[in-house]
Amino acid sequence: MGYRKLGMDSSHRRATLRNLVTSLIKEERIETTEPKAKEAKRIAEKMITLGKRGDLHARRQALAYITEEAVVVKLFDTVAPKFAERNGGYTRIIKKGHRRGDATLMVILELVD
Repeated sequence: MGYRKLGMDSSHRRATLRNLVTSLIKEERIETTEPKAKEAKRIAEKMITLGKRGDLHARRQALAYITEEAVVVKLFDTVAPKFAERNGGYTRIIKKGHRRGDATLMVILELVD
């Protein structure tokens, strides 16, 4: 299997992951469940790679996925240049513990400094 279904239909999954990636780039740190973080990490790494490319086509591809235009500007102008020397591994997952209500493993997904 190439990806996690996360117990959602495809449109809900796509919307959730778009929002997670947008929030990650905007806030540079989010708290979510482990499976969602692992899927969002895959996409966020691709978005940062687009930002490193920096051309018009890459910007339009990022705009097609990220929900806020201001976040795309931040991605291309501040986030991607920080990782210019780095070949992948732009994000990290830190395990936080189990959620009280349903014992789901919660993690912090953040951009590496």
